[in-house]
Amino acid sequence: MSFVNTLKQWDEAVACFERGDSAASLGTFLDIQEKNSKIFFNIGCLHLINKNLDAAEKAFDGSIGKDGHLAVAFFQRALTFYKKERYEESFADFQHAFREFRGNQLIDYKPLGLRHKLYACEVLHNMALAHAQLGQWEKAKETLLTALNLRTEAKLSHIDRGLECILKQKVFEPVEVPAKVLFKPNKNYVAELEKKDYLGKAKVVSSIVFQDEFSGFAPLQPQVEEVPTRPKAPEVLRALEEGEPHTVLFEFVPETSDELAVVPGNIVFVLNSGEDNWASVIFNERRGLVPYNFLERLEITLSSKQDQDGTDKDDIPAPPRREPPNRPQRKSESSLCVVKVHFTYTIAICMVSGLPYTTTLEKISNKLGLPAMAITLSYAHIDSGKIVIDEDTRMEDVWRCVHNGRLTLWCDLKEGMSEQLQSQTQLMALHSYESSTPEDLEFHQGDTILLLSKVNEDWFEGQCNGKIGIFPASFVEEVPMKDK
Repeated sequence: MSFVNTLKQWDEAVACFERGDSAASLGTFLDIQEKNSKIFFNIGCLHLINKNLDAAEKAFDGSIGKDGHLAVAFFQRALTFYKKERYEESFADFQHAFREFRGNQLIDYKPLGLRHKLYACEVLHNMALAHAQLGQWEKAKETLLTALNLRTEAKLSHIDRGLECILKQKVFEPVEVPAKVLFKPNKNYVAELEKKDYLGKAKVVSSIVFQDEFSGFAPLQPQVEEVPTRPKAPEVLRALEEGEPHTVLFEFVPETSDELAVVPGNIVFVLNSGEDNWASVIFNERRGLVPYNFLERLEITLSSKQDQDGTDKDDIPAPPRREPPNRPQRKSESSLCVVKVHFTYTIAICMVSGLPYTTTLEKISNKLGLPAMAITLSYAHIDSGKIVIDEDTRMEDVWRCVHNGRLTLWCDLKEGMSEQLQSQTQLMALHSYESSTPEDLEFHQGDTILLLSKVNEDWFEGQCNGKIGIFPASFVEEVPMKDK
């Protein structure tokens, strides 16, 4: 089933529910073949309304299986367990839902299509109720006191009433998600489902033909005889307006598709020329590249061109007076190579051969996340073994070691820099983080991460297990100095 069909059925099921036809809504949701976490959540809520607790539990299992961080799905499954008097499983799901808040006081699901705010204090309220059902009255009291500290709005007064009940060792009613809210599909995607007439219907606004009602692509027009045609501008004039005329001195055979073939005597019009000695030219209404040292500037006017066409068109151009120059090197032909650097871990950087020492050192230090003054580079020579690279080293000797587009270097920390780098900020992973893009840094709970930079308030760049990448700031905390 395509995404479009899933979207149509999802929108239709929500519309049935809003009309009060929950049975038709549930049937439409169940007919969807490719269900996402939100659709499974909606099915579970409909089963809860119908008091079909087993089916609701199965649906919320599917929602959590599709999205393991959907706190409201854990909250609803916990309520299902509570109604089935499985209080230990209910407490575990409430606890999991609370962890997904990650220090926030509420989660607003409106951007995701659910008009509901889930408060952390309400989750704690239900956790305390599960404690009470298990006879753990002291833990229930402690949990409700924590909920009072997290309460953000005065309307959440049921937490006060719950605390009063706990002090009397009485149970109370749990907080539930309102029965009339479901996840809705993105309204922008739904709007695209409707067919739109972007062109509209054409109509005749003005016509020289009497009562002309034709609105096609070729309306009726009167035939006018002997209409004079506008003379076409000569090609020489058009080219003169765009570039400067040059004559070709030597034959040039193209090697790539964006180059032009020319022979001595051809006249080309140069649009622009670069520092790499290549010129962009027009020749025979075609654009392409020609070596600029194969050309010679030519002063030409329309009259001189016409005279040349009338008197010298049968003349053979004189042969060139010297040997043709060498073909200039294109910028795109610069020799790129992959530099592999062995440190405590190995990195690879793509560089242009022939870079000076300072540029090479800066690129490698930036990749490693270390200051340039803290590291020393070296390379392997066939006769001399490892040779340290410094400002006095002839970089030509280093780049001559490139083989098949690859160069291997070694990197070491200078003496005394290891202790200095240990004073850098270290972070402890509070949760495991799985990378979703190549730029992400993957780590597990308890790993130590070296902070390299702060991208913004929400994202950091760091190094862990020999890898460098970015990660959410909320997943880590700084390690105190005494623990480093």
